[in-house]
Amino acid sequence: INKNTFQMNFLPNFTILKKHSGIRKYFSNTSWLLGERILRMGVSLFVGIYVVRFLGPEKFGLLSYAMSFVLLFGTIASFGLNEILVRELLQDKTQIKELLSTAFFLKIVGFLMMGSIIIFALQFTNDDKYTHLMITIISLGIFFQSFNVIDCYFQSQVQSKYVVIVQFIQLLITSLIKIFLILNKATLVWFAIVFMIDQALLAILLLSIYRWKKEWFSVFSVKWELATQLFKDAWPLIFSGLMVSIYMKIDLIMIKEMLDVKAVGIYAAAVKLCEVLYILPVVVMSSLFPAIVEARKNNLIVYRKQVYRIYEIMIGATAIVAIITMFLADWIVYILYGSIYQEAAAILKIYIWAFVFVSLGVVSSKYLVAENLEIYALYRSVVGAFINITLNWYLIPIYGIKGAAFATLITQIFVAYLFLFCFRSTRYNFWTVTSAFTFGLYKNKLQ
Repeated sequence: INKNTFQMNFLPNFTILKKHSGIRKYFSNTSWLLGERILRMGVSLFVGIYVVRFLGPEKFGLLSYAMSFVLLFGTIASFGLNEILVRELLQDKTQIKELLSTAFFLKIVGFLMMGSIIIFALQFTNDDKYTHLMITIISLGIFFQSFNVIDCYFQSQVQSKYVVIVQFIQLLITSLIKIFLILNKATLVWFAIVFMIDQALLAILLLSIYRWKKEWFSVFSVKWELATQLFKDAWPLIFSGLMVSIYMKIDLIMIKEMLDVKAVGIYAAAVKLCEVLYILPVVVMSSLFPAIVEARKNNLIVYRKQVYRIYEIMIGATAIVAIITMFLADWIVYILYGSIYQEAAAILKIYIWAFVFVSLGVVSSKYLVAENLEIYALYRSVVGAFINITLNWYLIPIYGIKGAAFATLITQIFVAYLFLFCFRSTRYNFWTVTSAFTFGLYKNKLQ
């Protein structure tokens, strides 16, 4: 394929893009989301650094452990419904109330399941009552995430600016609360309470904006046939989400068990800087997912070109960020956290490269949903969890917290990229990613 053909077939014509009302709509939606996330990144980074420095490695490590313990099972509460719900809202606009109400009901069921599993799992830990208290408080905050079905509605309508408005208000209020706690030298448990307040506030604001733009949110419009259909489509994502949580959060839990709480704090400080960035690909794909689903229905060639372009952009942007961060890691950690966290710089240099593959994983997850291949998300998540636990078990005793960072990076490379080659149904997507990595060298595989 020569240069002119490549530009004609795979690079966007910006003159056409500007005139296309549908693309302008998605671009506007993405701009709102990106604007909010960039603002959130800035505010969260500032306040988060303030919290990390105030608590110190040991207390911050204990808080991070409690959060990770809950979030390890937190995806059960979401019931794997978010992407499925957006897809169904796009395909069937006659049952919006019933879809939202049914999804909300399923998420409540998921929350109760999550709580039961956490109570059971706590019986096998050596944590003290104080740690159990923080885990309980954080768990209660997950209940309010059931109202995120309203966010799914606005995603399906490409009207995320309304969600952005409420999230900005939420961010401002909870950030001020955290600063107040620091100034008043609050005890650690209050920072767990803030998480619950944060989620409750967002739920209240989402209900208010939904009432303003559409109607009162109904929790009594559950349809059992819809519940069955949603669960049938979502169950692979429930387990794959659980497996993703395991290989994303198990490292902190294993570090605490195999090393100590201070090591958890050092490691979590580095991870926190990376996870701030992880929000960006999620935002971009949340906004573009409706367009991808529509393209899949209308024109397969356009759909594949869109997926290819998204991979190219993700790889280029995240690789640049990773390179810059790697060279500036020592300076970044010292300036932001101080000398007490300086060990976190070595972790940051390794962990930041996972950002590239996390971004690819976000895109491929949406691709699997659009193709109705959710079962493969489950397969790769199970394998990813097994690889990550095994690598952590082997590498942490040898390399300490660096071993956990290497385990995460290797796991992400496999689940986000190499796994796609393993099955015929996903192999086309593997060659799409490979072509994006190699600047079109393997584009002949996409014919």
